[in-house]
Order: sequence, then C-alpha cells, then structure tokens
Amino acid sequence: MASPTLITPTTKPQSFPSIKPKSTSVAAATATATTAAQPTRREFLSLSASVASVTWLIPASPALATSDEEYVKETEDVINKVRTTLGMEKNDPNVASAVSELREVSNSWVAKYRREKALLGRASFRDIYSALNAVSGHYISFGPTAPIPAKRKTRILEEIDTAEKALKRGR
Repeated sequence: MASPTLITPTTKPQSFPSIKPKSTSVAAATATATTAAQPTRREFLSLSASVASVTWLIPASPALATSDEEYVKETEDVINKVRTTLGMEKNDPNVASAVSELREVSNSWVAKYRREKALLGRASFRDIYSALNAVSGHYISFGPTAPIPAKRKTRILEEIDTAEKALKRGR
C-alpha cells in the first residue's frame, strides 16, 4: 500500500529551488562538444549488435566465388581437364588417376559455383555443368577405366566447346 503522505495532498505546494549551473562559455562549449561526440547508449548497442549479427550470420566463406576472373580461370581449367581426360587412350595406365583427378576438380567446381545465383543463368555454367554431369555419371556407372561411347563423347565435347565460346563472350 501507498503511504498516507503520498496520497494526502499538502495544503501548500512547495516549490523546489532551481539549481543553475555555473557555466562559462568555454565550459559550455566543451560540454556540448563531448556530448555531441559521444554516442548514446542506444546508438552504441544498436551499432555493436548490427556488427555482431553481420559477422555471425554471414561468415566469410571460401566456397563462394570472389570474382568473374576467378570463375573464368577455374572453368577453363575444368574444361582443359575434361578434354585431356577424354582424349586419353583406353589402354593408358594413367586413365584411372586422371579420372579421379577430374572427379575431384569437377566436384569442387560444382560445389563452389552451383550456389552462385549470378552464374546460374549463364550459358557457360549450364553447358559445363551438363558436360560434367554426363562425364561423372558415366564414370560412376561404368568405372574409371570404361571408355566413353563415341556418341556421348561427341555430345560432351560439343557442350564443352559451346561453354568455352560462351565463356569467352562473358556469358
């Protein structure tokens, strides 16, 4: 319960004496300068919360593409690797190791660039993705030493050629 002195009004209102600070022009200028330069608690908390949330929610990921030049360079490397692997003779003893290297390179390329929304509409991405899918599907199904049939091989090489042309055009 409230105390009776707070509820009962006084007969005579008391006024509090006003306290006026002694201010000089230099003291007033420094006081306003320090209050203007110092952020308020609310500003500080909102700024620190936004910085913390950005660093926690969006970590720097090495799996994301950093530039168009990097995409072009890595895609050209994948294209060259596919061509050299498909161009090997079936009697070559290095076919199995070349296929395993191709699978590693293609898996890392796909994992890196398939989430890039800017690249999904590109003709070069679509064609190289389709060619990598056909190559890896063949080697998964038939083994690393099984030769690719001529019809499938020509289709893969055509897709690689169109991807390379599109890549040179910036598409």
